[in-house]
This record gives sequence, C-alpha cells and structure tokens, in this order.
Amino acid sequence: MDLDKRPQQTHPETQPAGLRASDADRDRTADILREALAEGRLTAEEHAERIDGVYRSKTMGELEPLVSDLPAASGAGRSTARPEPAPIRPSDGAVPPVADENLVAVFSSSVRKGRWRVSRRTHAYAIFGNVEIDLSEAIFEQRQVVIKAISVFGNVEIRVPENVSLRGSGTGVLGNFEVDMLDSAEQDAPVVYVDGYAVLGNIEAKPKRGKLVRDLHKQLRKHLGH
Repeated sequence: MDLDKRPQQTHPETQPAGLRASDADRDRTADILREALAEGRLTAEEHAERIDGVYRSKTMGELEPLVSDLPAASGAGRSTARPEPAPIRPSDGAVPPVADENLVAVFSSSVRKGRWRVSRRTHAYAIFGNVEIDLSEAIFEQRQVVIKAISVFGNVEIRVPENVSLRGSGTGVLGNFEVDMLDSAEQDAPVVYVDGYAVLGNIEAKPKRGKLVRDLHKQLRKHLGH
C-alpha cells in the first residue's frame, strides 16, 4: 500500500533542489548512508563526513550530492516490513536488579569509553561531578542493557551507536533528564534503557552520529550462542 509513495520517501533527488529539507528527509538520507557503510560502499571516515553534511543541509539540493553515487534503492529487494519498536521496559528477568558495574563521580569525573564490554546493568552516580558513558565502540553481549543514572548537582552523559535502540524513563527536579528515543532498523538489535533522576543536575542520552556497531548480529550470535 505504501509502494506508490516509496520513491518520494527514499530518493531526496526527486524533490526540487531548492525545496527546504525536513528532518524526515535528512533521516532518510542518513539511512541510505548507513546502508552504504554496512555494505562496504563507504569507509567509516567517508560515512562520518557525509553524515555531518546531512545534518548541516537545509535544502534537498544539498542532500542530493551526498547520495548521488550510491544505490538509494539498495533495500528494494528486501522486505519492506520494519522491525517492531523496542519495548519501553526490559523483559522480566532479562536484567538483574543489582548493578554489574558502578561508576561514581563525587567532585570528580568518571569515564567509560572505547572498546569495552557492556554490563547488563550499570549504575552511574554524579554528585557535583561528571560521568561519561560512551557505548559507540563498546561490545554488546546481550540485547537488553540498563543504565541507571543519579545526578545531584552533576552531569551524566550517555552516547550510543546509531544502530541500537534507546529508551528512557526518568525525572528532573530543578534539573534536566533528556533521552532521544531511537529505534534500530535492525531486527533484534540491542536496546539500551536509561533510568534516571536528576536533582539540580543533568542526565542526557543521545545517539552518536556516524557511529555504528559493526557486525552487530554476528557479535550477538557469538555471545548468545545462537
């Protein structure tokens, strides 16, 4: 039923060049670039450079050159069904109630980034301090991950790769709790759940543009025994 609309949705070049680009247009162009990276048509550096151009573009004419050398309809031979949105909460029993890892910053900073194995549950406490959790190069050994963040006059910053799902539930009391919800286009991709409570502090979780978990399904199958 959506096939008649598909060309308009997937090919930014079919629109007038001077037409202002919408957020949806930019996201569709980013999807084409993401697919090209997964297929090896773009290097990681080229992908990051073009993604930066996508989110700087204001018109359809600026978007078009970013994908003009790519098969924008590369997904035409695949099923058009999209994965179901990730659930709001983890499955019962999937994540333990006790943290596997604690990150604490009291009048200091705590950083977790680079190539590291993500625990099923991580607790982050920022008391007049700063906690940075960067999952963009992390190794996921399970599909559901919980990060519980507490910020009191502090800051907790969480970044995830673009091809996982991101969910959040929290409260800010004279502070800020912000989670940019994200749904992966990949079936059975990991889901990162951020629970938080900020008192005169800040908790923020967002995707890191241009960063993807490589060989996502291969990694999960290896660790889950599938």
